[in-house]
Amino acid sequence: MNIDQFSAEDFHVQTLGDCAITTPLVHTYDTPDYSHDFAKDDQRVLFDASVEGFRKAVESGEEPISFEVAGPREKIYFTPANTKAAIVTCGGLCPGLNNVIRSIVMGLYYRYGVQNIVGIPYGYQGLNPAYNHKFINLDPEVVKDIHLFGGSILGSSRGQQDIGVMVDTLVRNNVNMLFTIGGDGTLSGAHAIAEEIKRRNLKIAVAGVPKTIDNDVNFIQKTFGFETAFTTAAPILRDAHNEATGAYNGVAIVKLMGRDSGFIAANAAMAMPDVNFVLVPENPFELEGPHGFLPELKKRVQEKKHALVVVAEGAGQNLFENLSEEEVKKDASGNIRYKDIGLFLKDKITEYLTKEGMDPTVKYIDPSYIIRSKAANASDSIFCSKLALNAVHGVMAGKTDFVVGRWHHSFTYLPIPVCTKTRKKININGDLWWSVLETTGQPPMMK
Repeated sequence: MNIDQFSAEDFHVQTLGDCAITTPLVHTYDTPDYSHDFAKDDQRVLFDASVEGFRKAVESGEEPISFEVAGPREKIYFTPANTKAAIVTCGGLCPGLNNVIRSIVMGLYYRYGVQNIVGIPYGYQGLNPAYNHKFINLDPEVVKDIHLFGGSILGSSRGQQDIGVMVDTLVRNNVNMLFTIGGDGTLSGAHAIAEEIKRRNLKIAVAGVPKTIDNDVNFIQKTFGFETAFTTAAPILRDAHNEATGAYNGVAIVKLMGRDSGFIAANAAMAMPDVNFVLVPENPFELEGPHGFLPELKKRVQEKKHALVVVAEGAGQNLFENLSEEEVKKDASGNIRYKDIGLFLKDKITEYLTKEGMDPTVKYIDPSYIIRSKAANASDSIFCSKLALNAVHGVMAGKTDFVVGRWHHSFTYLPIPVCTKTRKKININGDLWWSVLETTGQPPMMK
């Protein structure tokens, strides 16, 4: 991430107005000993917590970039009894969606006394009356067991909807706060909704809970579902390794999620260190030549008689023929539909090793949709709950057009635009990638 393109001011979160209402969290148990530990708006977490970064800030005399600390405020903006909240999940499925929905409902209902809560079905489609999707009433009884299941009880969808129409729907249904759970496209949509709300001078708060299984949201150390994803992938890699070793000159290829960032592939490989090659979008490679992938794979198979290759879905797109702008296909969210690198590698590996007289057995495994629909593991479940509750605290304090994240082990509030400007990627000169190289033994560059 290029921090130089931002200023300290870019990281200040918008609010709907002054907070004048004493939060219900004060003296929850009618005794000062049990009052909540409140956060303040001027509490911030430094982006760069190093001594070098501190000295640089002192020398420049400029305010260092920092993020607002998340958490409950002693004064809130909304009157709970008069407040209506809405929750929407968008984009692809991801472990933990139901956990976030549940925790938002529980936090609003029990912590703040907001009892008018609805779910918007099938993503942003649910805010467009043309689809005739009916809102779903949510309360603790409805959501009590949903964390046990993968997917989203609200359903999801991709694609853009008319911003004005969506805001009209919020106004018509007297919604005061909108919780959007999704990735880059969802957050961009949430920002557009917040901008239209601001243009109309409405008092509706918009919050984002970052959902991307690829872990590629800027200025957020981890997104929910990511840990469940690579934890679920690890035993699949073990089984793929067993498959590869079960055949003479056996090669197993496992394709994992990661359109533009290879965090799942990298972490799954380190969690199951039987992987011999990890191919990610951040590190382009060539098939042949002195340092090409195929010659390196051949060396491995000749020596050990088997190999396990993990490839992120967005890796190796440079190996396909360039298409004209008219030929490039996109999904409903406007993302380019990448070519299937897994099938491509299966064919190329089989062709190359056969030509080299090695008679290979090549197996290709794509567990992506199984992983996406898993229920959250224990660690992700806790993380989802904390993200959701901090989103609730922020919205109740009148904060808007923000996303809740975590940085240096603290939960934070960030303006949505700074998180969607670019994607977080693996630094191929950093510790994560070099740990992958040391685990797999593959050469740093295959060109």
